[in-house]
Amino acid sequence: MASAYPHLFSPLDIRGHAIRNRILSTGHQTYLARGNLPGDDMIAYHEARAKGGVGLIINEAARFHASTLGEAPDLALLSDDAIPQYARLASAVHRHGAKLFGQLSHSGRVTRRMMNGMRGVVFAPSSTPENRFHVVPREMPTEMVAEIIAAAAESARRYAEAGYDGVELMASHGLLFAQFLNPAVNRRQDIYGGSAENRLRPLRESLAGVRRAVGDGMVVGLRISADEADQDGLDQETVLGICRQLAQEGLVDYINTTLGTMSSLGGSIHVVPPMEIPPAYVAAKAAAIRAVVSVPVFVAGRINQPQIAEGVLAAGEADMCGMTRALIVDPDMPRKAREGRSDEIRACIGCNQACIGHFHAGYSISCIQNPSTGRELRLPAAAPAAGRSLNVLVAGGGPAGMKAAVTATEMGHKVILSEAAPRLGGQALLAQLLPDRLEFGGLVTNLAMELALLQVDVRLNSRVSRALVETMAPDAVIVATGSAPVEAEVEGHDAGHVIEAADLLAGRAEPGARVVVADWRCDWIGIGVAMQLSRKGHHVRLAVNGICAGQNLQQYVRDHWAGKLHEAGIEVIPYARLFGVDGDTAYFLHGASGQPIVVEGVDTVVLASGNAPDTVLERELGGMQVPFVTIGDCTIARSAEEAIYDGVAATRAFLARVADTVAIPFKGA
Repeated sequence: MASAYPHLFSPLDIRGHAIRNRILSTGHQTYLARGNLPGDDMIAYHEARAKGGVGLIINEAARFHASTLGEAPDLALLSDDAIPQYARLASAVHRHGAKLFGQLSHSGRVTRRMMNGMRGVVFAPSSTPENRFHVVPREMPTEMVAEIIAAAAESARRYAEAGYDGVELMASHGLLFAQFLNPAVNRRQDIYGGSAENRLRPLRESLAGVRRAVGDGMVVGLRISADEADQDGLDQETVLGICRQLAQEGLVDYINTTLGTMSSLGGSIHVVPPMEIPPAYVAAKAAAIRAVVSVPVFVAGRINQPQIAEGVLAAGEADMCGMTRALIVDPDMPRKAREGRSDEIRACIGCNQACIGHFHAGYSISCIQNPSTGRELRLPAAAPAAGRSLNVLVAGGGPAGMKAAVTATEMGHKVILSEAAPRLGGQALLAQLLPDRLEFGGLVTNLAMELALLQVDVRLNSRVSRALVETMAPDAVIVATGSAPVEAEVEGHDAGHVIEAADLLAGRAEPGARVVVADWRCDWIGIGVAMQLSRKGHHVRLAVNGICAGQNLQQYVRDHWAGKLHEAGIEVIPYARLFGVDGDTAYFLHGASGQPIVVEGVDTVVLASGNAPDTVLERELGGMQVPFVTIGDCTIARSAEEAIYDGVAATRAFLARVADTVAIPFKGA
């Protein structure tokens, strides 16, 4: 019931707009725009969260000036022709009782701005080099700054005419207005540079113009980084002064706080902080702003569960909590919490793989735990009802098998989930053993919760074989037997001091004092093993078969760990492919030059190798008449995202086909 979270489910009134609770979906890129407008997929995405009970949705940043528009599928609000499509989104959100604000943004120098496959012209307050995108922008002429101020007001008017409840200007994360505010970036000599007053002028005039354009009935807010967490960024004291002044002048109805800047590798980690960063870590900085302003203050940053948000609100640190990733993984989180069903919430684990990870890879938003996210129209959350009920055997209790069992049960089938090990979880159990990644185990906890709610018959210590299938005679088998490390094709790999990372993590092997981690994978295992051993006092060198440690990780996760490796004094050897071990020497081949890399003084070599599918059961079933499908790692070893996607999409498709066919008598061998 809501009484468990009295602060979280109290309404908040801003300029006469009653927001039903303190749960906020902050503006975030989805790559669901079509023609720079909210398309059907984006509307369905936000409508699912509105239906799930969120109080306020702020849609992703719309580009309000052509100088910041590239070829990416971003929103734009450059003409009145866009208004009807934005009105469709507003109507869909309002239909379920949520409020909707629209965000306006200009990237300034923090972009490569691709145009037709080529880099376009990037404009910023000054031609100050940018350290992440490696851009030296073109300084905006004075008349262009005035044009941008006017354009912000025009786009805000369009939001108002589309039926939005509010508009939010972005001065966060090192974006254009933040660039004007920052003396390290803004080196102009006109009325928009020099003094603090001049540097504030573009933002102040834009906010004033927005208010004139939308009238008194619409909420006008500001998003700002409470601290840009970068040596060249805006610091907390500067931001406090800016917020105090804007609030005193009545230019903002609320302040939405975050952390970090997009213009540096370290600062950008905080744009979407990974699981290695503590929950609600921005709240104290939001509280400092709240203490000097008289308007509501919002906060975001690893607030992924209702009890965390309740604590922030109860402590008076903020008036509303951004819980964006919590809503990405479970759109119904607010309703479940309000109805006293918190134990049914699928919690975000902060992995960043399919939310911001998809954005950085150029794909539309999703979630490794919830494949329906971003696919609401193509892969609805509600499983289709079965044509007829089947007896389904799921072989393997890793993420793919667990999700397949859930999916099959939701379709109306009778399911047995059989796992050879004494615990469910498969490869996901390894991830939680690594430093600062215990939260990854929440993926298994969430899947186990779903199995328990559906009362799925789970049988542990039960390996599925041909004989077991013959005995059980199921109508269909879903093979999710996972994968195992491949045997290293390395001379000397069978020496006693050469061990597998999985054995080390499981406590089946002990390393010596001097360790080299041979990281073929370039993901979380090599980095995690290196950090774990370093923290235990081992001398560690990390040799990666790629351009950098964590090459295959989401970039904020990668950059976080790059910093930690440096702080720990761990030597990282890039382009290093292991080809031999002889005594206390490991031999690597430089991946680009082909020249040898010799690492001496080694007591233990830890192999972070790739995995190969376990195809034993698949081969056994090949000669039988029972319909079966392989999903997850036993098809090909990938990540938990693909495993869980298979557990939903492949399971639905397979069982629909089986249920629609004439039953084939099971005859065994």
